[in-house]
Amino acid sequence: MRLLSAAPGRDPREIVRHFTPNWFAANMGTGILALMLAAFPYGHWGQLEIARGLWAVNVFFFVLFAALFTGRALFYPRSFAKLFEHPVQSLFIGAIPMGFATIINGLLDFWPATPQTLAIAQGLWWVDVLLALISALLIPFFMFTAHEHSIERMTAAWLLPIVPPEVSAASGGLLAQHLSPALARPVVYVSYVLWSISVLLALAVLAILLLRLTLHKLPHRDMAVSTWLPLGPLGTGAFAMLTLGKADVLAFAGTPLASMANFGQLAGILVALVLWGFGLWWMVMAVAFTLRYLREGLPFNMGWWGFTFPLGVFDAATYGLGEVTDFGPLTVLGAVFTVLLAGFWIVVTQRSFVGMWTGALFRAPCLSEETGLPAPACSEGTVPPGQRPDLMASLRR
Repeated sequence: MRLLSAAPGRDPREIVRHFTPNWFAANMGTGILALMLAAFPYGHWGQLEIARGLWAVNVFFFVLFAALFTGRALFYPRSFAKLFEHPVQSLFIGAIPMGFATIINGLLDFWPATPQTLAIAQGLWWVDVLLALISALLIPFFMFTAHEHSIERMTAAWLLPIVPPEVSAASGGLLAQHLSPALARPVVYVSYVLWSISVLLALAVLAILLLRLTLHKLPHRDMAVSTWLPLGPLGTGAFAMLTLGKADVLAFAGTPLASMANFGQLAGILVALVLWGFGLWWMVMAVAFTLRYLREGLPFNMGWWGFTFPLGVFDAATYGLGEVTDFGPLTVLGAVFTVLLAGFWIVVTQRSFVGMWTGALFRAPCLSEETGLPAPACSEGTVPPGQRPDLMASLRR
């Protein structure tokens, strides 16, 4: 297994041209695992040290992926522009701010809360807010004006560009708890707006997704992991309400909004419970769907990272609810989810590193509009569009 033996054209430079935002899903999965290991409530077996190590590795790969993605934009602008026109690959733009948010949360969890650390975290958070808004505004604009979509070909991947604002909101709730009230209040205000943008859009998409599953059944097995994605907005939405509820009490203490802040904390718990319950239903369904797909065989692709981040944020909401309600079974369930998350992460990371080493996963320009997967028999600029093979038909043979 030689290094980059399966890279496009066997040319390492092509990795830059073929680099897609799918890779930032690895940052999402690795970052959330680090945060959940740090929150693991049982024993002292070095989980905090492992979590810090994973966070550092995650920072390294985020910088590497950001450099590759920027390189594609600078050196291959025409190829980069096509990314936004693709109805599947463009959705993964949302993975960039979500992966970045795990780094900000880790900075708050793993480093001392000094004025310098908080200033850096606050600056990074505002950058993340900007990236999240770009994702939530730009990609839906392309979906509405340039992409070709249909209910039959819809998957839960539609959630990816609209979830980042609520991820930023959850990070904002954590950040505001470390800031002075004067600095925390703008963060809280903005976070609630971000939450409302994202969660309401996500619930609308989930309603359409239920209709799609009812009318057209499960998507093709290559998009099987997308059935786990609804856990993302539901888990993050619940977790954000918990973090913002705690931030309210601190940010508005001694102000005319102090009584409203206490209400916000209680309302946050109630809303979090509602979203968590809905997420639990989706999780049971996702497990059932995955067991069904396993009978057909699940070919590996970068979409497998969808096993990690949605489960991780749902785990964060579970831990948070266990803490505020003092209901022991929730803490136990959170620990179970962490173990499951670690298992998923190990499997997906091993396969991703093999694909990264050989270069097999670095293929982007010629992609199926249905799956977002590379078509092996097709290379950019060599096959006329009307003569390209039907990837879905070949996959079913």
